[in-house]
Parts: sequence; C-alpha cells; structure tokens
Amino acid sequence: MGIDAVDQARAAAVMMQISDQEFAALRSLIYSRFGINLTEEKRSLLVGRLQKLLRSQNLASFQDYYDYLAKDTSGRAVSDLVNLISTNYTYFNREKDHFDYFLKTALPQVCNRLRQRGQKDVRVWCAGCSSGEEAYTLLMLMHEYLGTEYRQWSAGLLATDISERVLATARQGIYAADKVASLPEALQRKYFVQLGDGRMQVAETLRQEVTFRRFNLMNTSFPFKKPFQIIFCRNVMIYFDQQTRNALVQRFHRAMEPDGYFFIGHSETLGRDSALFRYIMPAVYQKGN
Repeated sequence: MGIDAVDQARAAAVMMQISDQEFAALRSLIYSRFGINLTEEKRSLLVGRLQKLLRSQNLASFQDYYDYLAKDTSGRAVSDLVNLISTNYTYFNREKDHFDYFLKTALPQVCNRLRQRGQKDVRVWCAGCSSGEEAYTLLMLMHEYLGTEYRQWSAGLLATDISERVLATARQGIYAADKVASLPEALQRKYFVQLGDGRMQVAETLRQEVTFRRFNLMNTSFPFKKPFQIIFCRNVMIYFDQQTRNALVQRFHRAMEPDGYFFIGHSETLGRDSALFRYIMPAVYQKGN
C-alpha cells in the first residue's frame, strides 16, 4: 500500500529537520560570505526558504547541502543561496522624507559645489537596491532637479545588490500599477509607460541611465575609481551585527567625498562610527572632512 499524503508530509518534515551543528555551519557560512547575521530566531526561516532547494537537488540533509556549497566552484550554488535568504522588501517613495531632502537640499548642494569646481559629474550609489524602486526614484528626481541641463552632466546612477534575482527585476523595470501609484502622478506620466497587461514599465531612456551590478558589501575594499557624493544604503544594515555595520560604515566613509550625504534606514543607526559623519536629520548624515 502506498504512502498517503499525510505520511508524505510527515516524511518531508522529518527530512527537513536541521541539527544545531548544521544550523551553526550554515549560519557561519552566510555570515562570512554576506555579513547577514542569522540569530537562533531565524532557524525556521532558513529551513523554510531552503527546503525546496534541497529537494530539487535531491539532498537528504542540510549537511549534504553544506557540502554541496563547499564543493561548488562555479559560484552558482552560493548565488542561489543568497537569492533565497535575502529579504527584498521595498516600494516606491519608501521613507519619503529622504527623497524630499535629496531633491530639495542634498542634490542642489552637491551640484552647486561641483559647479564651483567647474565639474559636472554627479556620483550617486544606491547600495542594496533590491528590485530597483529606490534607484529609479532617485534618477527621476535628478532629472526633475537638473531639467534641460541634465544632458550636460555626467549624472547616471550606480545601483547594486547581492541578489541576481532582484537585479533581473530591476533591470526590466516592470512593476504592478498599484506599486507605482505611490509616486506623484506627474512622475508616473513622465517616466513610465503602461503595458498591455496593466503593469507599468520605467521608460527605456531612464532604464539605460542606471547601472545595475551584483556587488557584495562584505568586500573588504570597494573598487570604485572615484568617490561618491551621495550614498543610499537603507534598510540593509539591519541584517548585520554591530561589528559588521561598523566596518561597512567605515568603507562607505572612504568611498565618499567630503561633505557627501549618507542615507540609511529609519530603523538603523551608525553606532559608534557616527563620529565619521555629522547628523543632519533622522537617518541622514553628512561626511566630515
């Protein structure tokens, strides 16, 4: 007699149990590679997100999965892992006061300083860009501020994330209409086209001006040739422990021009490294000299 559905479910549940040793090994690997600190409370989340992958790879245990990760030389297995464990919750105009400050204060001040130096190279980095809503919003606002002068500037935008899955979505720039509705109607009309299925896509001219790249913020040094005047890294450091956050803030500091602006999430703090930046407003800082 065959195993019924209940027995199958129980068998699967048993197969997907994770031991303390297995959890510790995977947690250590994830921390060392991505800086993500999985506490004991995240154990069930890790199992829930990985069990389908284990079954698809015919892996009987999390130890087998760990061994599979260790043996993979292509990088694909680790890439699949970070795609599954990354939390990529975002939406247009999230923490709107930051975008208002960017448009009305930070960007004008940066551009004025560049004009005084005879330069027109605005460098903005959206770190942990997820599916692209934040990056596209920043670029729209750069267009709005510079207007017809925009083409005279080198004013594109770098957007990076560790997850190739969300970067693929960002490059397409296609979003449900209700997600785009949180933007002002003027921006919707100007920078989006409506698709036949009702979804909205960022205009091609705008999509071409964002450079989307996979990048691991745990790299001990950032490979950028020129410093940035503005960096957004919002709601990313909440997944790191204090030591990892401190080291990352130091790397951001080195990657910025003096008086550059640093935006983090409202639920985040710079901790002891806030001495590297001047507090401007909640979750907005400016680099000192």
